Order: sequence, then C-alpha cells, then structure tokens
Amino acid sequence: IAGTVSPGDPDVTAFKGIPFAVPPVGDLRWRAPQPVQPWEGVLQADSYGGVCPQLPYAEDSFWARLPQYSPSELTEDCLYLNVWAPTEKPAEKLPVMVWIHGGGLTRGSGTRPGYDGTALVQRGVIVVTINYRLGVFGYLAHPGLSAESEQDSSGNYGLLDQIAALEWVQRNIAKFGGDPGRVTIFGESAGASSVCLLMATPLADGLFHRAIGQSGGAFGPMSRLDQDSGGRPSHESVGEIFASELVGDEGAPVEAMRAASTEEVLAAYQRLGGRGLGINRGVVDGWVLPDDVDTVFAEGRQHDVPVIVGSNADEGPPLYERWAPKDSAAYAEHVATTYGDFADEFLELFPSGDEKVIWDSYMKSRGEVRFARTSRTWARHTTKTSSQAWLYHFSHVPPIHDADRYGAYHAAEILYVFDNLDHAYFTGIRESDDQVAELMSSYWVNFAVAGDPNDDGLPVWTPFEESDESYLEVTAEPIVGKGLLDQQIDFFDRFYAAQEVRK
Repeated sequence: IAGTVSPGDPDVTAFKGIPFAVPPVGDLRWRAPQPVQPWEGVLQADSYGGVCPQLPYAEDSFWARLPQYSPSELTEDCLYLNVWAPTEKPAEKLPVMVWIHGGGLTRGSGTRPGYDGTALVQRGVIVVTINYRLGVFGYLAHPGLSAESEQDSSGNYGLLDQIAALEWVQRNIAKFGGDPGRVTIFGESAGASSVCLLMATPLADGLFHRAIGQSGGAFGPMSRLDQDSGGRPSHESVGEIFASELVGDEGAPVEAMRAASTEEVLAAYQRLGGRGLGINRGVVDGWVLPDDVDTVFAEGRQHDVPVIVGSNADEGPPLYERWAPKDSAAYAEHVATTYGDFADEFLELFPSGDEKVIWDSYMKSRGEVRFARTSRTWARHTTKTSSQAWLYHFSHVPPIHDADRYGAYHAAEILYVFDNLDHAYFTGIRESDDQVAELMSSYWVNFAVAGDPNDDGLPVWTPFEESDESYLEVTAEPIVGKGLLDQQIDFFDRFYAAQEVRK
C-alpha cells in the first residue's frame, strides 16, 4: 500500500481508500461483510473510496448549509478506511485512534475534511477513519434475510462493518507503526452510539481497549428482530413493509430487493419516510446484540474499558429547530402532550415565557434528555466496572454565523478534537478556539496513550465517581464541576421510569 504525504505536514503520510471488505454489492447486499481479497502489486492509496449511499439533508437544515457535509460520489462499493501515520515508521508502536463518524446512521462518511488525522498524528498516535453501511443498506432486517443467515439474523450490517474494520486494524495496523494492543474507538452522535453498541456486542471482544462517546449512546429501548417489544414493531416486520414498497408482493422478495438498483432502494426508503421508518438502528438479534444495550451495561456485561463520555451545551438547535414551538400556547400543548402528570415539574425546570425563553427551554430540554442524560448513564454504568470514566460538558461557542442561535451546537466539538480549525467553516479563528483545540486534542491523545486524559501541563480532569459525579466544563478556561445538570437529568430519569412502570 502506497500513501501520499499529508499537505499539512511532510512527516505525516495519509493512506486513503484502503478496502477492508469485499464490496457489498449484488448478492452481498444485506449480508455480513466478507474478507477483502488480496491484490497483486502496490495499491495506490492516494484518494478516498466512495461514500456509502444516503439521502441528502433537507435543503433548509443546519447541516446542509455546512460545506463539509456535502457528500461526494455515492456507491455501495464503500467499505474503505483511511490511515494517517508518521512518514518514518516510529521506533515504538504508537496507540491507534479509530474514528466512527456520525450522521444518524443514515448519513456521513469517514472522508470529511474535518476528520483529517494529521494534527493528531503529530501528537503521537495513528489515526484511522472508516465508512460503514448506512440507513436501509446498513440496518434492514427481513425474514428472508434471516432465513439465509447461519445465525438466523439480519440487520446490524453497519455495525458488522465497523467490527470488520476493527479486525482489519488488529491484523494490519502494526505495518503502519500502530499498536494493536492500544486501540481507542471514538465517535460522535451516531458514531458515539456505535461505540456504545461495540462495547455491548460480544463480537468486538479484544478489538479495542478504550472508548470515547461524544454526544451519543444507545441506552434507549431497542427493537427485537422477530417480535414486537415495548410498543416497537419487530425489525423484520418493518423490513417486510420496506420490501413491499420496493418490489411489491414478489414471490422471492430478497432476490428482487437485491436486483433493485441503488437509486431504487433509496427512493423506496425515502417514500417511507427515510430514517423515520425505524430501519436505521441496531436490533437485538441474539447474535450481534444479545440484549438491550441498557441491560448489557446494567449487568456489567459490556467490554470493561475506560471511557470518556460527554455532551455539548446546545445540542438541540441544529436537530430540533424545525419542531420548536412558536408561542406559549404551542409550548403548553407540547409539554402537556409529552409529559402529562409531570408537566408542572417539567415547567419548573424548562419554563414558558416569550419566544426567546420558549426556544431556550425547548432546546435545552431536548438536548439534555437525549445527550446529557445518556452521557451520565454511560458514566454511571462504568463506575460499576473496574474501569474509570471521565465526563465532559462542551460549552465553548464556535465562531459561526448565527452563533447566538446555535451556541455550542451538536457536533461543534469535532473540529477541536481533531485540532482541525484550518478545515473549519468558522467566520474567524480566535485565540480561545486555539486554546480549546489544544486542550481537547491533548486530552484525547493522552487517553489513547495511557487510558487517562491527564498529563503534566493540562488542567486536572477528575474521574467521574459515584460519590461526587465530577465533570469537566470544556471552555478556553476549563473547570471541574460536580453533578452536571443533576436536577434536569434526575427529572428525566423519574419520568421515563414512570413510563416503564405504566407499560
């Protein structure tokens, strides 16, 4: 494999577009990834592989306005990874950081400019970014697919792709100077949820040694493969709905679905509402995922590795702005409908008022229940194991247009973690931005090196303990706090516990 010198540093070489599995096309669509076939001669790994098929973001969405979110060529032949490594092989093996991109398990790729690994390699690690199958290509289940599987399973193909990429790392990363015994998986949003799923699946045993979850997790109710559960239809029954939409009432739906073009599959997926159909999530299948992730973690059956987990101060606006209540009447209806007997208690924490107050309350509530609560749950589960957890709260506001509206938005921390402010879509880079990038990238690399983010010269980041629940507020001048948003998160814990009792 031959790479190219990184434009950012001649001492770093990038190897782009390395295949880690056979292209999942034709008869391999909706099958577990197959081992890559050897090739003759030298593979010129000088350009990214294709991006897995996905629907575009809505034109008026926050994400569609960001230049780095414009996908390149879409193709089912997309199971490629990328490696950044020192140009001169190091004398000692370096720790490895494997990035799992976000995008709701329906969008994104490992090829975006902000994921360039050059700056992290300069700090003493090897960086790997990966693609994995998305949406209906990555998570469709169907009785016919399960019947042809040796494990009587279907779905979870995107997660199996991630596992295959980690297996590739174990087999090959030493050739790049990496240490297969010190692999850190890290991801944001759906990438963090994937990290959580990888910690729960027995198939990933021994493939990684530390984990970082940025603004995500997988602790909510999960679908079952072939039975309805918790008000959710079985994953296979949803797949049958999709098959009917794609190929009608064919006598052999699996063969007909595989014969359909990529465009036809995406079009049928879009007609059924895309991600709202519920296909794009992991499924409890008894093989890849033996049980709900929440149950696996609560019983201490997850892979026992140290973790960094956290959330951002303003997760909500980019994700929920189109659903924000416009006035006090609409907000009151939302609260009453959603929280019922808990509405008064909710309003004490997230009050009504003028348009600005309603916006803030709605966005804070959505972000805190989905991300801050998930991060605390993850950290609390970790305290029951032999490993440590470090919890963070990212509150630094990047310099973007409409910064007052979006604040420390969902995914804002990524460019700071990679120390890739030169790839940013910011209106300008301030000294405080450089300080935060230095801080986060240093903590992350330290964690990959030693399983602890702390090091001389950095503010001490106290581990999360059951007794005080310490966390780090990530700003240009970070501080350690205790009990992150505990009143709000405690409320959501009580509310959801009551819903479970009522079932």
